[in-house]
Amino acid sequence: MGIFEPYRAIGCISTGVPFSVQRLNTETFVTVSVGKAFQIFNYAKLTLVLVSPQLPKKITSLASYRDFTFASYGNHIAVFKRAHQVATWSSHTAKVKSLLLFGEHILSLDAQGNIFLWAFKDIKDNLVPVGHIVLDQNFTPTCIMHPDTYLNKVLIGSEQGTMQLWNISTKKKIFEFKGWDSPISCIVSSPALDVVAVGCTDGKIHVHNIRYDEELVTFTHSTRGSVTALSFSTDGQPLLASGGSSGVISIWNLEKKRLHSVVREAHDGVITSLHFFANEPVLMSSSADNSIKMWIFDTSDGDPRLLRFRSGHSAPPLCIKFYANGRHILSAGQDRAFRLFSVVQDQQSRELSQRHVSKRAKKLRVKEEEIKLKPVIAFDCAEIRERDWCNVVTCHTDTAQAYVWRLQNFVLGEHILTPCPENPTPVKTCAISACGNFAILGTAGGWIEKFNLQSGIHRGAYIDMSESRSCAHDSEVVGVACDATNTLMISVGYQGDIKVWDFKERSLKSKLDVGCSVVKIVYHRYNGLLATVADDLTIRLFDVVALRLVRKFEGHTDRITDLCFSEDGKWLLSSSMDGSLRIWDVILARQIDAIQVDVPITALSLSPNMDILATTHVDQNGVYLWVSQAMFSSSPNVDSYASGKEVVSVKLPSISSTGDTQVAHSGEPVNDSQPKDAPAFPTQDKQIPDLVTLSLLPKSQWQSLINLDIIKVRNKPIEPPKKPEKAPFFLPSVPLLSGEILFEPGKVSVEKDGIDNAKQMNKIKLDTPSSRFLYLLQSTKESDNFAAFTDYIKGLSPSTLDMEFRMLQILDDDNDEQEDEKRPELVPIEQLMDYFIFELSSRNNFEFLQAVIRLFLKIHGETIRQHKHLQEKARKLLDIQCMVWQRVDKLFQSTRGHVSSRINGSPMVEPCPCG
Repeated sequence: MGIFEPYRAIGCISTGVPFSVQRLNTETFVTVSVGKAFQIFNYAKLTLVLVSPQLPKKITSLASYRDFTFASYGNHIAVFKRAHQVATWSSHTAKVKSLLLFGEHILSLDAQGNIFLWAFKDIKDNLVPVGHIVLDQNFTPTCIMHPDTYLNKVLIGSEQGTMQLWNISTKKKIFEFKGWDSPISCIVSSPALDVVAVGCTDGKIHVHNIRYDEELVTFTHSTRGSVTALSFSTDGQPLLASGGSSGVISIWNLEKKRLHSVVREAHDGVITSLHFFANEPVLMSSSADNSIKMWIFDTSDGDPRLLRFRSGHSAPPLCIKFYANGRHILSAGQDRAFRLFSVVQDQQSRELSQRHVSKRAKKLRVKEEEIKLKPVIAFDCAEIRERDWCNVVTCHTDTAQAYVWRLQNFVLGEHILTPCPENPTPVKTCAISACGNFAILGTAGGWIEKFNLQSGIHRGAYIDMSESRSCAHDSEVVGVACDATNTLMISVGYQGDIKVWDFKERSLKSKLDVGCSVVKIVYHRYNGLLATVADDLTIRLFDVVALRLVRKFEGHTDRITDLCFSEDGKWLLSSSMDGSLRIWDVILARQIDAIQVDVPITALSLSPNMDILATTHVDQNGVYLWVSQAMFSSSPNVDSYASGKEVVSVKLPSISSTGDTQVAHSGEPVNDSQPKDAPAFPTQDKQIPDLVTLSLLPKSQWQSLINLDIIKVRNKPIEPPKKPEKAPFFLPSVPLLSGEILFEPGKVSVEKDGIDNAKQMNKIKLDTPSSRFLYLLQSTKESDNFAAFTDYIKGLSPSTLDMEFRMLQILDDDNDEQEDEKRPELVPIEQLMDYFIFELSSRNNFEFLQAVIRLFLKIHGETIRQHKHLQEKARKLLDIQCMVWQRVDKLFQSTRGHVSSRINGSPMVEPCPCG
């Protein structure tokens, strides 16, 4: 356990595994692989519905049926019901290549030609396959599909270019198609019977009749590469969509037997899957470029247009920075995209617009990548001027200009900042002043110039007259920074010269030599410390006001990739290509924590609240989040959970924040004894003294308990339901002369014995509780562990919980004192009061429990008032309630006094009672 623990990864949308589509009730869901986990999106708006736990290895294929999702990894197949893994199938001895849904069975095909048939009806009892087929040794399978209306039959493609038709029931090969001389990459069934489309690696698509073994038509991709995905339209249009390894989607007209349209810039990578939705002119595509897109055919010429999409970086990010008080992350990647990721809502993540890139690329007939700006190598932002003008400045690879962005509109700004136009050199670093009005740019030629962000006008250059040429540094400018009061500007050259300038007058005030080459800097604006990274792998901290070295940190064994100060300036975080992330205490001048990850960190950023750390890694397209144990641990001492000088190995955060990292990365197959939905972090059973624990329920759920009467009045129907004009045909009716419909009353004969039995049953006390509510209350009361009952009522809706309380209400209350404690209907009320006393004493689920007690007293308050033993329980409940509230109030007062004393700068002293 260290200061930062893995939380989750964001910006991961899809990988090179075909997605799976399933229909559940009236909605359609798309299951997409993201490495070792899968995500489920709602088709309607591509909103994220579910994220699975982490698997030991990367997913190789997916299949889904209603609530079940089947994911193959290595030689195993994991079976999930929603987000819970319920079984693992492990009969394969080779890597599973594809899965096929076959009625209520799953067909799995591995690289050695073994096909297993699995039944998932009674999934916990069927952990072994119900069928096994071994293909020929000279037949290397690549894909498998089921032709429509072909009972118990599947069609298998091979790398040899041949196809085989097998009967799964008899386990016999029915027919072998001669095929083509090119390996088959994909096969799909068409709406026409007996017709399939076969895609080959030579770029050809063969529409084939498998009943008569006849070739109907052949299409050829104009771009190089293999055919990787196919799909037939089912809305009446004779269209066939094909995707290739070049990222181009081609639409073919089957009636005219020619090319209909081409989407050239559909994806930046290999298209892995295509799917036309049933009876809709909508095509979904996914690619290895970390995106899924939906195309709709509603234009006048029949060409598809982009309807909606979800995407992340298609190449690893280079630099990141928290924005908007830690709610968003700005990220720039090698894919020439500048993105904004939301830490809270994935739907709010988006790519910043570079002004009509698609239209310009289409007009010039070039790729979008050639129109986009080159990859960002450095950027800076200022939130203070977001609503006024452009507040982000970016530097790009081998580009002599810097570009500005307006984050309020998520668009590229109108100004281009060009320093030293007479001698242009690439801009290497940038900084925005604390006021947000000025941008400082440093170039590879040693120039430093100031620009106004509102107008884009040049406002002067910083020149050191002692240099051999009229510039700021005699070498490349490694970094620039501005202080918090716009008084000083700090710049560092590659040769190790630190210079402090007057910000307004642009004159050199002082300089300092590091003694070796500097490759990176980071400046903390509020404590005036400048951290530099030298080529000797040493981190040095300088006080730019006193111009002296104050700290020196050593420990990294490879190139240091990034630095980051904490918001309070007490910590310095550094990452290196040796795979380590080290945290240095600036005050104590020592290393307090170090973790080792499998993939080296390339960039990092710590949120202003110091609760979340964001990192990017080599060859990883996502942004990985880590949570700080210093914010959530019960121990105030950092040394109690930090590793000190010891380096601790930690796995990267998974896509899901609820995955068990120990199981997910152990490399062993998962069984039923190891649940995959275990929490990622160790839960702390002990509670902090004098504090209360909240329930973490939505605010609306427990507030609705308090205002339930108001909600019922508001939701009351305005008018009674109207009588239907026409009744369904299957209801018995009596014809009348007036034309109105009169329904016959049902003739229900009730036996007299049945009525007597019902009356008798009402008088008999049943030993077993009549509802799950009472059963859990009684069982947890006997074991003095109310955790199961608490979880149950937390899952109930406010109206359901209100109904459960009202079911215990006593209607025929007789004030018989001697029979008071013997009445069975008072037992659940007494048990509920014992439950409230226990939970208040343990101070758990505090805000939820207050709302439940209020609802309980509102319904049963009169009953409690009329019975003495319930009155005693109520007094005990009141005493505990007052005690807990006094503790919380006392803690709040002391905290508020501590804060006020910190603000006033002197310890708070109680006033003297004598005046």
